[in-house]
Amino acid sequence: MISSLIDKMTMPADAKGFDYLKLSFALFFLLIIFLLTTYSFGLAGGSLHLVGAAVIGGYMALNIGANDVANNVGPAVGSKALTMVSAVAIAAIFEASGALIAGGEVVSTIKKGIIDPEMITNTSHFIWLMMSALLAAAIWLNVATAVGAPVSTTHSIVGGVLGAGIAAGGMGIANWGTMGAIVASWVISPVMGGLIAAFFLYVIKRTITYRADKITAAKNVVPVLVAVMAWSFSTYLILKGLKKVVHVDFLSALAIGLALSVALYVLVKPMIHQKASAMENRKRSVNELFTIPLIFAAALLSFAHGANDVANAVGPLAAINDAVLHGDISQKAGIPLWVMMIGAAGIAIGLMLFGPKLIRTVGQEITELDKMRAFSIAMAASITVIIASQLGLPVSSTHIAVGAIFGVGFLREYLKVSYDCLLDEIVEHHENNEDFETLDKFVTDFEGASFRQKGVMIKALKKNGFKKAVSKKQRKALKRRHKQELVKRSAFMRIVAAWIVTVPASALIAAFLYYISQIF
Repeated sequence: MISSLIDKMTMPADAKGFDYLKLSFALFFLLIIFLLTTYSFGLAGGSLHLVGAAVIGGYMALNIGANDVANNVGPAVGSKALTMVSAVAIAAIFEASGALIAGGEVVSTIKKGIIDPEMITNTSHFIWLMMSALLAAAIWLNVATAVGAPVSTTHSIVGGVLGAGIAAGGMGIANWGTMGAIVASWVISPVMGGLIAAFFLYVIKRTITYRADKITAAKNVVPVLVAVMAWSFSTYLILKGLKKVVHVDFLSALAIGLALSVALYVLVKPMIHQKASAMENRKRSVNELFTIPLIFAAALLSFAHGANDVANAVGPLAAINDAVLHGDISQKAGIPLWVMMIGAAGIAIGLMLFGPKLIRTVGQEITELDKMRAFSIAMAASITVIIASQLGLPVSSTHIAVGAIFGVGFLREYLKVSYDCLLDEIVEHHENNEDFETLDKFVTDFEGASFRQKGVMIKALKKNGFKKAVSKKQRKALKRRHKQELVKRSAFMRIVAAWIVTVPASALIAAFLYYISQIF
């Protein structure tokens, strides 16, 4: 029954007319929050602020589920390692579990120190500042989801706090050095994610799919890749997903991760050997060996996201609760269980109701993904965060994941164009040769050769004047002829534009909301 309902919700809205029912579920969730918080706190004095903030917090959580979670499971769905229903179920369970189990008990009231809280001395002004920031971030996430653009929840919150803070305390309240670092992360996150994902995909191609005997290569290489994934993900989970439960330094986390990866290598190697032995010597067969690692990656990324980002997203609500209860402004605020439950439940519900739209965008609409490409993206998601955190660089998990997808797509374009051009160069090199049977045999042998064998064949051609026969101008013409857009430029431009305007847009919305709150 539940699976059938989720299946209907994840179908394209225009195919089933389910939009109004989904909206009704979302409004019902917000109504439940309103009724429960009203019953618990009443509507007198500061309690009215708390009830309003709780409803806004629920709206924010719904939008996080609709937008931000797609990055964790989108590649697995796009590569068909997971069905949409399975991905939604796994992400909902592990996001909520991460928030409730490892979300922590305390959060910073001012996200990333972007404004100086000492310049806001009036508690009422601070409460309205936080409410404006929270609502602005939620509205922007809603807009981004509607246009199919995965954006950073953290950047949305940052923009909201910045805009409302400036509206409340003037331009001097902002920490512009911190904002500069955040702006830099717009470039750092996707570039790092893209380069690391492209690197792993190229390694897979060089060591497996470019080999004549792909099955033997897979038996040797896939267990190593799975072990490296286990090392990176366990380190990532210890440093980011469990950091609010237990503090472990970087070297210790690396050592624990390494021990787990070695144990996993010993365990999975015979299993992979057995499965690969029954496969055909085809790229499609090798792809299937990455299915189970991708499922685990989707679950662990969701858990870490729930533990690390959900608390930050409901931070303004926790700050409002702390200000209402204590009547003052503090640098840190406790996160009551009911606040975390709103975040966890809202994300799960938002994901089930509205998440499939962005999951399809991430998994299918940017570039075509198979399981090896999705594996490379998952590796980039964990390794980039580990590297960036040790370098003190502010990065966005959303930008990393989507940048990784761009990275594998652009690498595919480059390799495809280079390979097709090379074949045409070979043909043009032999165009005056009347021995067409020799040419045909060479091209056939070249297409079936391993990467190393292709290199030997090209070297032999170069000795016979290959480069001289095909001019630089001809090679450029060939590249233009074979250029293919394996990354959809419309999706690329839409997403990058959304990233650029996230902080300014949420800041402007928050400033407007704060001004309105002070008028009325």
